[in-house]
Amino acid sequence: MSTQDEKIAFAERLKQALKRSRKKIETAADLALQFNLRHPNEPITPQAAQKWLAGKSRPTVDKIATLADWLNISAQWLRFGIGEARPQATRLVSKEPELNDSATLSDDERQLIQKMRLLTEHRRYLITQLVQELALEQEMWHS
Repeated sequence: MSTQDEKIAFAERLKQALKRSRKKIETAADLALQFNLRHPNEPITPQAAQKWLAGKSRPTVDKIATLADWLNISAQWLRFGIGEARPQATRLVSKEPELNDSATLSDDERQLIQKMRLLTEHRRYLITQLVQELALEQEMWHS
């Protein structure tokens, strides 16, 4: 992945984390203000925050650590898009079943698929989006 792609990917992860934040962050100035209240070192400008949000630059490691602590997410996920291993979650997750082999699906999974097939295309899309969001939360949030 190129450096520019990495900056854009970081910006997307930051925006996702900010959407889940208790404090509404609507502008780069809001981000800079809230960040500066939490960061023990040199403050950032609204212009720097705008560059983070626009994928023009990425913060330094210490600033990523502050963002991660503030937003209650993994610094590794915010920086690289990789979730940290969580012992609790790994115990609960079994080997992923082969989706082409219906014999490996549980009864609940089969019923869910049957019910989803009865929904309109838009509702199937909404359910898919919800499941993707929940999976992302499992990956990005601390347990």
